Amino acid sequence: MLSASSSIAVNHSALDPVTEGYLQRLRMLRGWSTHTFEAYCRDLLRIQRLLEPAQATLYNASTTQLLDVFSQLQEALSIASQQRCRSALSTWFTLLQDEGVRKDHPLRHLPALRRHHRLPKTLNETDVERLLEAPDCSSLTGLRDRCMLELMYATGMRVSELVSLTYSQLDMSARMLRILGKGNKERLVPFGEEAAYWLQQWLEQRCMTSAWLFPGRKGQKMSRQNIWLRIKKYADEQGIQPSPSPHTLRHAFATHLLNHGAELRALQLLLGHSSIGTTEIYTHVSRLRLHQVIRQAHPATTRRPCAS
Repeated sequence: MLSASSSIAVNHSALDPVTEGYLQRLRMLRGWSTHTFEAYCRDLLRIQRLLEPAQATLYNASTTQLLDVFSQLQEALSIASQQRCRSALSTWFTLLQDEGVRKDHPLRHLPALRRHHRLPKTLNETDVERLLEAPDCSSLTGLRDRCMLELMYATGMRVSELVSLTYSQLDMSARMLRILGKGNKERLVPFGEEAAYWLQQWLEQRCMTSAWLFPGRKGQKMSRQNIWLRIKKYADEQGIQPSPSPHTLRHAFATHLLNHGAELRALQLLLGHSSIGTTEIYTHVSRLRLHQVIRQAHPATTRRPCAS
């Protein structure tokens, strides 16, 4: 019997051809990226293998059998990972209903998992400045890295969006980027003078034979892991702990905008969130910052109780 904690490689070929065909159809209909498609395949493969001892499949599993699977997942996965598996399975059964393969939806009446939202890790404005100034811009690599960091902080783009940027998506005269986000959704994001300055410096030096705005070695597309390692290197050099990830700059962008009075709806558009509920997590971070300001600056916090 396969345990819930067993390691399952991202290999969608382990799924049967019919199941993979259905998922490919979903991928086309919903505009999934390769990363999203692989995640769905991985989660459904995990569930499929946990159903095997009960001689059930992804097509005929009952609510009772799925509850047993979820109890095994509960012992092995975080709440967020359990929720992702349930979401993948719910999408799967909805597809089976739409295709007329199955009449019922066995997850329809199950209670939702209680998920504790963790506040995103961010950087204060001083640490961001230290990180941005860390690259040695006398070298071509350092200049590229400085420009990438400036642009990430100026726009709040995801690292996957950054590595996919081409020169055609950049409008220097309008200071705008046309960013291709999740589900191939486009959004226009402006950037400020500082990012524009470093972009101009980089454009004068970059390899014009590459299609990518920030190419890696031999003009090839950079990997997300490479950017993560570059940021970790600069953070370590500056003594910034804990070491930030590329997504930390996105969180810093959002948090600092809210701290300086940006509207939540505008922030949603800039970040490319489909739901404003996703953006609202940053209001909690801002509230924590406001509490800190009150504690440090308000005179009432220094008062002492009257003597009896």
